[in-house]
Amino acid sequence: MEIKLHEIPIKEVVKDYTDSQENGVSGYGGLLDIRPPFQREFIYNEKERNAVIDTINKNFPLNVMYWSKNGDKYELLDGQQRTLSICQYINNEFSVDYKVFKNLPQDLQEKILNYKLMIYICEGTPSEKLDWFKIINIAGEKLTDQELRNSQFTGTWLHDAKRHFSKSGCPAYQIGEKFMNGSTIRQDYLEKVLYWVSAKDGKVIEDYMSEHQHDQDANELWMYFQSVIDWINRLFPNYRKEMKGIDWGILYNKYKDQSFNSDKLEEQVKALMMDDDVTKKSGIYIYLITGDEKYLNIRAFTDSQKREAYERQNGICPICKNHFDITEMEGDHITPWVEGGKTNTENCQMLCKDCNRRKSSN
Repeated sequence: MEIKLHEIPIKEVVKDYTDSQENGVSGYGGLLDIRPPFQREFIYNEKERNAVIDTINKNFPLNVMYWSKNGDKYELLDGQQRTLSICQYINNEFSVDYKVFKNLPQDLQEKILNYKLMIYICEGTPSEKLDWFKIINIAGEKLTDQELRNSQFTGTWLHDAKRHFSKSGCPAYQIGEKFMNGSTIRQDYLEKVLYWVSAKDGKVIEDYMSEHQHDQDANELWMYFQSVIDWINRLFPNYRKEMKGIDWGILYNKYKDQSFNSDKLEEQVKALMMDDDVTKKSGIYIYLITGDEKYLNIRAFTDSQKREAYERQNGICPICKNHFDITEMEGDHITPWVEGGKTNTENCQMLCKDCNRRKSSN
């Protein structure tokens, strides 16, 4: 692998700068891909963007940037936010101190255009570039795991997947925002859906991306996501905020063919939402699909309730009839919670740990 430091004037970097939905973002006479498929969208705020221009105006050194050479073209590895800030300013897309670039005096324009950017350019194999990319990512705003994966599996499939899942206001956001956590532009949506679809076949995200890297589009992934969202809406048509952030795709993979009654589910959701013993309300949805009450985090008996039951029983386990110290016993619902038993003093009994475990497993 070969890495060389270059001093490239701004006027060369911004030459033929274009930013379009169809063709992406490019500069350097059309030779530089400013936003490769693995890069995030522009996220600098006004203060950060203006600071880049202020640094250049004062002729202070700007942090070094990194490009990767592919044939006679280049991909921007690190420095996208600074490069876009510069290109957008030269393109008169924003002002600094109430002045756009074209309204600056000629000498100030020339000063900015002739400012030299320090750029390392790397040539090597894809795996060497990926390793280098991970190393240089230790500074600044770190890339997410999915952004790093994107750098390894570029191609037509990834480009189309990002169109569906990685843009502001993208189709995935429009239909799934109520159920998804995270940011589209930081690849959270794409990563989550890839995790779901990979788990369906017992694989990991890298397996799926490698298998589909050279597909012409990401329609399969998009259709899968639509199916998950449709399934959620059919099961639980009345939306509640607790539905956001659940691993719906994992549930869909296992239970999509199981029959559910949405009206009955709604009745159960209402009852459980009002049950003080249920301490994790988002777990209601997982419980109703899986039947496993551990997702509800049923309220545990207090130390006072357990002490009262222990004294009432004289330290005797009602199942095995042996005497135990209180530290060797655990609180248990006499009438199970699932049968309507409450977590109160009257419904508390102390069982030895062995009996409690045997009861729980039955």
